[in-house]
Amino acid sequence: MSIITAYNTAWENADVDALAKIIHDDCVFNPHVGGITMNKSDILGFVSGGSTPRSEHNRILFENDEVGVAHSIVHFANDSDSEAVMSFMRFKDGQIILMETGATPLSEDYQLVGQ
Repeated sequence: MSIITAYNTAWENADVDALAKIIHDDCVFNPHVGGITMNKSDILGFVSGGSTPRSEHNRILFENDEVGVAHSIVHFANDSDSEAVMSFMRFKDGQIILMETGATPLSEDYQLVGQ
């Protein structure tokens, strides 16, 4: 199973133990909001906190042993607009050691083409 697929599955299932195995202890996450940097415990806190953003239409655009690029539509628990999110990940020892995201907010009447 790819690292990105394993990450997405663990995230969807709110499986903190599985995520802890996928995310490197030295992981740095630079999200597209707030100009902040997060670490492994911050990421695991999202899932264990009960307000985990939901994603759909997850696509892996590229993945090899070193890096991965993914895209999804993300819906947030805080009632903010859903976003189209592009994620770049760097891997080390089969785990995510770096993640950065970029996003485009979507309006409430947004519908994926073809649906």
